[in-house]
Amino acid sequence: MAKEKETAAEEKATGTAVPKVNWDASSMGTSYANVVNVSSTREEVTLLYGTNVTLYTGQNEVTVKLSDRIILNPFAAKRLMALLNNVMGEYERRWGQLLIETPSESPSAGKIQ
Repeated sequence: MAKEKETAAEEKATGTAVPKVNWDASSMGTSYANVVNVSSTREEVTLLYGTNVTLYTGQNEVTVKLSDRIILNPFAAKRLMALLNNVMGEYERRWGQLLIETPSESPSAGKIQ
């Protein structure tokens, strides 16, 4: 309720109306991914999602079954980055910091993780 009043006050002060967003999930599917790879060009950022289907650790080869590809323009990708940063910040405040290797620290840097 306070957020609605704040938004209404902001709209009145700036003279701009913020449209209400209706999320239609009637045809939405769900996929699980424990692997993601990202590439980009000047015009787009591509996210490849999949699942590591390798049964045993320590193997010389890892098989990743790709299930989804999402292509974003750079503006949408930057908004996604900001949203994920906010969500992960809230998650870590609630549940504790997640420690992961960054690609530059990993011995398999540049390969699909």
